[in-house]
Amino acid sequence: GSHTQLEDTAPRIVEHPTDVLVSKGEPATLSCKAEGRPAPVVEWYKDGERVETDREDPRSHRTLLPGGSLFFLRILHGRRGKPDEGVYFCVARNYLGEATSRNASLEVAGE
Repeated sequence: GSHTQLEDTAPRIVEHPTDVLVSKGEPATLSCKAEGRPAPVVEWYKDGERVETDREDPRSHRTLLPGGSLFFLRILHGRRGKPDEGVYFCVARNYLGEATSRNASLEVAGE
């Protein structure tokens, strides 16, 4: 018989972020794509702490793209530090569970 009832599924990550090297002031994207039913919510973590995006702070230079990727309008890099440099991973969640991506490092190219 035909099985039309779609079953809910826990998230799984189908596209993991990869290491990126960017020049300061340039845009960058960390990829993340997750599947699941219902569609999972994606959050990003940097060095273990949750990353705030323009959803929480409209002035943020980090945008969570519809598919789950993290887009940086420009990489911040000042004399006092490299706030965007670090190790990132994404977490996809729905009510059935969560999936965590591999780690990807974002590095800012030297002066």
